[in-house]
Amino acid sequence: MPRRHQPLRVAIDTGGTFTDCVWIDATKRLRMLKVFSTPADPSQAIVEALRKINHEGELVILHGTTVGTNTLLERKGARTALVTTAGFEDAIEIGRQARPKLYDFFFDRVEPLVPADLRFGIEERTASDGDILISPSPADLKSLVSQAGAKHPESVAISLLFCFANPKNEQAIAEALKPLGVPLSIAHQILPEFREHERTSTVLINAYLQPVMQRYLENLQTRFRNLMEERRFSAAKRLHKNGASAPVAPRIFVMQSSGGITALSSAANEPVRTVLSGPAGGVVGAAATARRSGIERIIAFDMGGTSTDVSLVEGAITTASQAEIAGLPIGVPMLDIHTVGAGGGSLARFDAAGVLRVGPESAGADPGPICYGRGTQPTVTDANLLLGRLQPTRFLGGDFSLDLDRTRRITTEWLKKERLKRHGSPLTLERFAAGAVRVVNSTMEKAIRVVSIERGRDPRDFALVAFGGAGALHACALAEALSIPHVIVPALPGGLSALGILFSDVVKDYSRTVLWRVAGKLPGAELNREFSALQKQAARDFQQEAWQGKVHYQRTVDLRYRGQGYELNLPFTRNLLEDFHQEHQRRYGYTHPTRELELVTIRLRAVMKSTTAHVGTMGVKTDHVGTGTPARPGRAKLGSPSTPKTSVQFDGKKLATAIYSRDALTPGRTYPGPAIITEYSATTVIPPDKRFHLDPAANLIVTIR
Repeated sequence: MPRRHQPLRVAIDTGGTFTDCVWIDATKRLRMLKVFSTPADPSQAIVEALRKINHEGELVILHGTTVGTNTLLERKGARTALVTTAGFEDAIEIGRQARPKLYDFFFDRVEPLVPADLRFGIEERTASDGDILISPSPADLKSLVSQAGAKHPESVAISLLFCFANPKNEQAIAEALKPLGVPLSIAHQILPEFREHERTSTVLINAYLQPVMQRYLENLQTRFRNLMEERRFSAAKRLHKNGASAPVAPRIFVMQSSGGITALSSAANEPVRTVLSGPAGGVVGAAATARRSGIERIIAFDMGGTSTDVSLVEGAITTASQAEIAGLPIGVPMLDIHTVGAGGGSLARFDAAGVLRVGPESAGADPGPICYGRGTQPTVTDANLLLGRLQPTRFLGGDFSLDLDRTRRITTEWLKKERLKRHGSPLTLERFAAGAVRVVNSTMEKAIRVVSIERGRDPRDFALVAFGGAGALHACALAEALSIPHVIVPALPGGLSALGILFSDVVKDYSRTVLWRVAGKLPGAELNREFSALQKQAARDFQQEAWQGKVHYQRTVDLRYRGQGYELNLPFTRNLLEDFHQEHQRRYGYTHPTRELELVTIRLRAVMKSTTAHVGTMGVKTDHVGTGTPARPGRAKLGSPSTPKTSVQFDGKKLATAIYSRDALTPGRTYPGPAIITEYSATTVIPPDKRFHLDPAANLIVTIR
């Protein structure tokens, strides 16, 4: 009988300058591929990568995407209508009283995603206990359909008051709007929780993204089908020779912001859960990598081509139920990730006062940095190349050469124009490059402070896990500034987000606001009944998507003292009330043991463990395939790849610096800085007076203090 190929699981992280692919082949070798991203159509780079992987059997694609994030940031989503309770049409614009800049009288609020003429109120009312006080009349429903249809929306969001207590009115409105033939985002299905502003904003974002995400995923499927047709023709020629089976279309799963994967259909219906898709994979990968080195408390530092994502992890990865993206509140579970516009492609510029600025604008994948061959404005990557920190002939394992001559020439011309424009004093290339690195480091240092010091965490108690294509270039300087004792550079740092996606579990999150008052005794039977209802829903969803495996359930509850406006989320145990008092004391420094409590929202996380996670990276050989992108003309020639030393600038001084290939490092041996460590997906810079070694988990450990 012909041998049946096992499905190959390929994790793909799109966005930024490169699209990263990671998979474990039949020989248990962890492999990686980086191709240049195609911002106009991200699916093009994905298909190009799959062509190079060239697997003949079944494919399972685990996809981390930035489509949702970019759509929100660029405000290029669908024309969306909002249906809400009459009198609350403008609540989405009024928002909360919180002002990001309290004393700025000229501060401009973020515009809502839906203009006033696309907001429709309907006469209905549900009481807080779930009683239907007013049902929408047939005449009102008919009028709503007529008015909404006349505006030709591409999607509709429905969010009524107290829909979490009783969804009957929302269901009636959704049924009436079906003839419009557009996607409907319904609040009681997406976020059955209180706080109408955050709930409505979440549902609106979902509706705003839904047509865009559906088009993208359909386009991706079409490209996959075309690729399979190409392979089918090739396989047909061999069928009569060896009995090989024709390729089948790959199955696609999508990474969620909560740190777990979900089915393609779920991602298309609820794209609001994917807005931090790629960065979430990075946090999962960073935590798993550090755990193999015996380190549980980390700060994940992911510096890519366009942005830097930082997150603090203490043991288990936790999610937040309230977040903000592009100034808009989102209420679905998301990993706690702070993002700033600082990356390898961040553009340097001088402002009107002549001060050097870096980012948030980025050269992206097109045109990219100057040294890639098409860019015309200096970036952080160009600055690192000018300082000697990037080695032109060792970039991407030597598959792609950086153009140092072009970078020097164009940056010099750009500096001259800036000096003439502002009548400033001349600035040397080295001083400009060093300044650009210091400025971008300052931006990233502030980001790390946000997730650590500003939340009562001491960076000295954590290790900095540096990944992304540019993370290891800057990590040691940031760790030094923040007194972080160790930097961890994992294997394949430039593809760690994709690796995290590969190891991610299948995750589904459910919630429901109950608002129960508790005085003395926990209503365990009532809570168990509500959790059982959520578990039944989870079981149906897993069965509908044909998942195979055991589902693990994690039950948590949001609690607060009666009268408070914020909650603490804690695991549901028989000691829940005592645990709340202790956590409140730890978090805020006081407690009220005799005060009445409120059980606000119950939350259920359903998890099916990944089979790939058991493989891990320990004992698995790593390898890569070429980018497939031809090196552009004008490449620099600084000697052979085996050049043992080069001149690198540190703190204004040029020092002779050893160059190591990461593959050539001896595990357990301690090496001194300064040093440059090159590998396929990243370059690590070790300053003077620092030491580093490879540990048994193949992680590069740099001792800062």
